Amino acid sequence: MARAPLLQLSDIALTFGGDPVFDGLDLVVQPGDRVALVGRNGSGKSTLMKVMAGLVEADRGARVLPAGVSVGYMEQDPTMEGFATLGDFAASGLEPGEAYKVEMAAEGLKFKAETAVNVASGGERRRAALAKLMAEAPELMLLDEPTNHLDIDAIAWLEAELKAAQSAYVLISHDRAFLNALTRATLWIDRGAVRRRELGFGGFEAWRDEIWAEEDLKRHKLDRKIKAEARWAVEGISARRKRNQGRVRALQALRAERASQIRRQDAAAMALDAGSKSGKRVIEARGISKAFGDKAILRPFDLRVLRGDRVAFVGPNGVGKTTLIKMLTGALAPDTGSVTLGTNLELAVFDQNRESLAPDVTLWDALAGDNEIGVSGKADQVMVRGAPKHVVGYLKEFLFTDQQARAPVRSLSGGEKARLVLAKIMAKPSNLLVLDEPTNDLDIETLDLLQEILGDYSGTVLLVSHDRDFIDRVATTTVLMSGDGRAVVHAGGWSDLPPRQAEDRPQGRMRPAAKDKPTKPQPAPQRAALSFTEKHRLEALPGEIERLEAEIAKLSEFLSDPALFTDQPKKFEKASAALVERQQALSAAETEWLELEEKAQ
Repeated sequence: MARAPLLQLSDIALTFGGDPVFDGLDLVVQPGDRVALVGRNGSGKSTLMKVMAGLVEADRGARVLPAGVSVGYMEQDPTMEGFATLGDFAASGLEPGEAYKVEMAAEGLKFKAETAVNVASGGERRRAALAKLMAEAPELMLLDEPTNHLDIDAIAWLEAELKAAQSAYVLISHDRAFLNALTRATLWIDRGAVRRRELGFGGFEAWRDEIWAEEDLKRHKLDRKIKAEARWAVEGISARRKRNQGRVRALQALRAERASQIRRQDAAAMALDAGSKSGKRVIEARGISKAFGDKAILRPFDLRVLRGDRVAFVGPNGVGKTTLIKMLTGALAPDTGSVTLGTNLELAVFDQNRESLAPDVTLWDALAGDNEIGVSGKADQVMVRGAPKHVVGYLKEFLFTDQQARAPVRSLSGGEKARLVLAKIMAKPSNLLVLDEPTNDLDIETLDLLQEILGDYSGTVLLVSHDRDFIDRVATTTVLMSGDGRAVVHAGGWSDLPPRQAEDRPQGRMRPAAKDKPTKPQPAPQRAALSFTEKHRLEALPGEIERLEAEIAKLSEFLSDPALFTDQPKKFEKASAALVERQQALSAAETEWLELEEKAQ
């Protein structure tokens, strides 16, 4: 016997002061459903979830919730007025004997229930809201970006709990691994239409691309038909005016159909300019450590980062990932050891707290406020990778509207703030890119584009993320930080961490970190001092490297002329040989400088 739906939406229409968000939307959620709700940022995912939760009333249509069915909603920005602590909020609505459920969720999600609401961070408040929902276990759970601000430990705990849950649930998330593990159906919002597919998120992109290809083919056929009918109208209508008015009206209907089609939103026009090439060695850390009071953040640790490396730093919140990156980039001094930065570095930082964005400035001023290009002292252009662009035009490349250009930063969603930070970073050349939690709030299409851009980026990347799929796609090296100051370097991404690290690798509920055996401090190896000739050579090499790079650039520009090979084959052959010779000399000079620099430490 078929079970009644948990929730049904029929003919839903909703408009927020402009184009309709939804029109004629129908949706059913059945018992046992585990649904991924996907779509571009701004497509209406959170709005639809609020309609499902009964928090937003539609302009038209019906929301049917059978008697006795409980629905729980975890929003992105929970309000907690009237509650003294996070635990008080999380336990509200539970029976007195069920308080243990909040304690279990607080342990798994890693927040302190006794934390006062008025001093709790945004991440702690979200974790408390998630704990409340998991403790209540309603028949239908609506989860809006539940993995934001969770570390890999907490994500693994939540994933295990949801797998074992009896509730149906609808998930909005940018975390591919999370969606792949949990979902059995997919709801896709695209230009106000909602499509459903009875398969999990794993096949979403192939399904989406197939639909778009069919749409493009239909549009192409429609355009050809309109063109043919328009040619007939111009060439023959004067002779057959009365007899063919029906055909004229049909042409008008075709044009109306074409005009009514909603164009797909383009992807953000993101690009990275690596600028001038850094030295071969970017960062050399030897024996660095850090402690705050009695808490060891990092025990003596060595790391070498070479040009082009993509290093991911993973581990639970609070173990010191951001602190380690600050030491590696020179923003924070280590307690012991040394950090040597390579030559010609240009640093760009994507910070997880969006601290580069002042909340009360407009998007316009956030991009051009410090720019000297403009009229009458007011900047209206921004330098983008060496070329001036109008601020509004550049904002449009990152999917912002004309109206948003004059809006304050605080009016933006989390995903929009992330795109604005990327716009600031990508306007300037850099060859060392620090990405601290870049995946929070970005939609999957933008994450795909960012991953492709990083794949083509010739600079070096330091990445902090809890998104396992993104780490696998980007990282060439992973530094696992497990607490108590331990940091271990592994080749590859998240999936490449070896099985022997199982006690350090998050597997669901938190596990106490194993204690390292005390070791005796080892004396630093004695290094031979540089000879007078070697010292002189070390001082001269940077100038030689710079000269070789300049010559390589000139030869490359000369050889880029497509007519050179045909018109002047001897010059082409001579320049090609010179280019190879200088490239080999540059590689040898960089290697020699690296060896001498190491010997001088």
